[in-house]
Amino acid sequence: MLEASMTSKGQITIPADVRRQMGLGTGERVVFTTLDDGTTVMRAKTRSIQDLRGLLKPEHKGRKPVAVEDMDIGKA
Repeated sequence: MLEASMTSKGQITIPADVRRQMGLGTGERVVFTTLDDGTTVMRAKTRSIQDLRGLLKPEHKGRKPVAVEDMDIGKA
């Protein structure tokens, strides 16, 4: 089991073995998620929002896309 101690400023050094396993490098971000049972999960934030582009496919089903100019947004 790997351990780390916290400094007076609340900082923790992630052990080298964990950094290697997670593929973390200098300046990379991690995300902490607290689960309902009190467990905290740390994961590498490796994806940017741009990586998600195209993940969801549009549901056209025979419908043509509508241009923004043709929408009735905010028109009374």
